[in-house]
Amino acid sequence: MNQSQPKIIVLDDDPTGSQTVHSCLLLMQWDVATLKQGLQDSVPIFFILSNTRAMSPEQAAATTQEVCHNLKIAIAEVGIKNFLVVSRSDSTLRGHYPIETDVIAQELGGFDAHFLTPAFFEGGRITVDSTHYLLIDGVKTPVASTEFARDSVFGYSHSYLPDYVAEKTQDKIPAEEVVKITRSDIHGGQIQQRLLQLTGNQCVVVDGENQVDFDEFARAILQTTAEGKRFLFRSAASLLTSLAQLGPQPTLPEEMARYRPTDKPGVVLVGSHVQKTTQQLNRLLEEEGVVGIEVDVVRLRAQPQARNTILQETLDAVKQEFSQEKTPVVYTSRQELSFADIQQRLEFGKIVSALLMDVVKGLPESIGFLISKGGITSNDVLSVGLNLTAARLLGQILPGCSVIRTEPTHPQFPHLPVVLFPGNVGDRDSLFAAWNRLRNF
Repeated sequence: MNQSQPKIIVLDDDPTGSQTVHSCLLLMQWDVATLKQGLQDSVPIFFILSNTRAMSPEQAAATTQEVCHNLKIAIAEVGIKNFLVVSRSDSTLRGHYPIETDVIAQELGGFDAHFLTPAFFEGGRITVDSTHYLLIDGVKTPVASTEFARDSVFGYSHSYLPDYVAEKTQDKIPAEEVVKITRSDIHGGQIQQRLLQLTGNQCVVVDGENQVDFDEFARAILQTTAEGKRFLFRSAASLLTSLAQLGPQPTLPEEMARYRPTDKPGVVLVGSHVQKTTQQLNRLLEEEGVVGIEVDVVRLRAQPQARNTILQETLDAVKQEFSQEKTPVVYTSRQELSFADIQQRLEFGKIVSALLMDVVKGLPESIGFLISKGGITSNDVLSVGLNLTAARLLGQILPGCSVIRTEPTHPQFPHLPVVLFPGNVGDRDSLFAAWNRLRNF
């Protein structure tokens, strides 16, 4: 790691934010010793998987506070002076903003600005003239017009980011006080001067239509950081590529199957229920040798006492198909359930996830790989299902889809490649493509 390069500390609200980088550590725990491991690692960026998107606002604030409290101690003990903090969140603007950035600013203090950089080019999310868009079949669609803006937990009504900020902060940061950095600003030669003028944790929204935009913006950020400015980011994944400057990943996406520990089939676990995931699931289930195993969450809700029966039925079905050299695809039933309030929805989500993690713990030990579909599901797979403290990121098997590998000392699944596949990434064929790359041993 270049001594002048800042350490990039990413608090990731689900485990998919590493989807544009490689070779770095993902930390599933945040005690001081584990955080020091990340800070002292030779790679300039590391991720702390807080999973706060699955939590209530109060839990998210408390978790972020705990991470930052320990981080402050770890930074002091390691003696790092130059660092950037990234609150990595969803490129479709879902998540606990401004709760998380507020807590980080309170705990780690003294930031000159916090930047909203939600563009995620690999997933077709761009920001133009301070308005955030999704490219849907090549058409620029304002993000507030998509299903993501109607999320029952994190819904919002504005695509123009200054208005989004005002909405989410309840006008504590009025739209007119938000600083806007456009592409012409980034490429106009004055960006570094503008950054140097920021002070008092000013809110800034940043345009980005391609990686070159963020490369130029990141260059100015790194230069002004070296001059003593302190910055915080609320960002999707693409900016991290530009900040970390890691270069190409060592293993090509097409060659990830070389990491398989056995020639047995893998297992696919699908927790996300967004429309894109359902389309990808249906496409994968068309393949010969792939067998769907549905976990009936309606039954789980109506009959909580049937939980262990559902678990055993699922594991029996997995083992039956696996013994016949087929790929079991375990997925939650697709209908969206309605709840009286957000808290009930979050609590039931935890019940479903706990069941899925018991499925992971009960999988055959000779599986060749594991694909986890959905951000919250993937976080729980790493921290609960596989009980990992930290993992090294190999890179991406598809744009936006990371691969980690378990340690050789893992008691159940040594050397297992695990794909962290966000719910809202890819096209209809992407889940099939990831499976197809890994099955070709």
